[in-house]
Amino acid sequence: MHSSLNWTSRMISRALRSSFSTLLETATGGGGAAATKGAVKSASGSAGEAAAGSQRPRFVSVVCGFAKDNLRHKYKPGKYGEDSWFKASTEQADVMGVADGVGGWRSYGIDPGEFSSFLMRTCERLVQCSHFNPQRPVNLLAYSYCELMEQKKPILGSSTACVLILNRETSTVHTANIGDSGFIVVRQGQVVHKSEEQQHYFNTPFQLSLPPPGHGPNVLSDSPESADTMSFPVRNGDVILIATDGVFDNVPEDLMLQVLSEVEGEQDPVKLQMTANSLALMARTLSLNSEFLSPFALSARRNNIQARGGKPDDITVVLATVAM
Repeated sequence: MHSSLNWTSRMISRALRSSFSTLLETATGGGGAAATKGAVKSASGSAGEAAAGSQRPRFVSVVCGFAKDNLRHKYKPGKYGEDSWFKASTEQADVMGVADGVGGWRSYGIDPGEFSSFLMRTCERLVQCSHFNPQRPVNLLAYSYCELMEQKKPILGSSTACVLILNRETSTVHTANIGDSGFIVVRQGQVVHKSEEQQHYFNTPFQLSLPPPGHGPNVLSDSPESADTMSFPVRNGDVILIATDGVFDNVPEDLMLQVLSEVEGEQDPVKLQMTANSLALMARTLSLNSEFLSPFALSARRNNIQARGGKPDDITVVLATVAM
């Protein structure tokens, strides 16, 4: 089984690399420059912080989350259950990302968290490589996916993913989102940018996949090239949330906006952490409320499915403000 899968995945990976090499060369012009269970994982401003007196932007960012099943999932750095996340910095850019392993694979004896974790760890490492392009987050997803496909020991499963890069030279954010994780940007009490959810049909998001042999025709598998990409300028004080669907499926946007607006311009990581904690706990509490008419339940009703209550899920919140 493993030898068949290795041969198939490497062939697909080579084809992907061939496709992405053209994309990368066009975009880079030759390359870029050089908590306990359900607990908090925090961080202050980026390591590649600009020199004193400079107006180059940076992220002040924090993280919080909960595993859906605290008994099954022990805390591991960069993970909340089957969700994974990363943050990285260079002199050029600050980068954040989340990924959500598709839980259905567990019934096949496959750990959905391994796929999402590999993607995020590889993205984090590739940010430090010489060919990193701060304008192309889709490249991080593409090459991380290629590396996953080439592993000698197959990493099976599927995952959604969202990666966001702050190009510090241009004060521009570039995003790539595949599936139903996503981001939202708040400025002056309003949502000024947000990702669009990608769904094949209700509750079936776009996803990167590597199925077991024989399951390929029955498994959805989208190319990194299908990711929805955006670019937009940011201002001092902007609030940026990047999160998995455990947040967006349970917290209404107006309530989310109210919480995020309270930390516009905030550069104290302790205060940001308190807000991230509150938002993650809010998502967790609402997900377990069987009477709450959640965004997920409303979406189900729009698809003629009678539903009520929250959607229990892993929850990951990466919260940042732009500081100049």
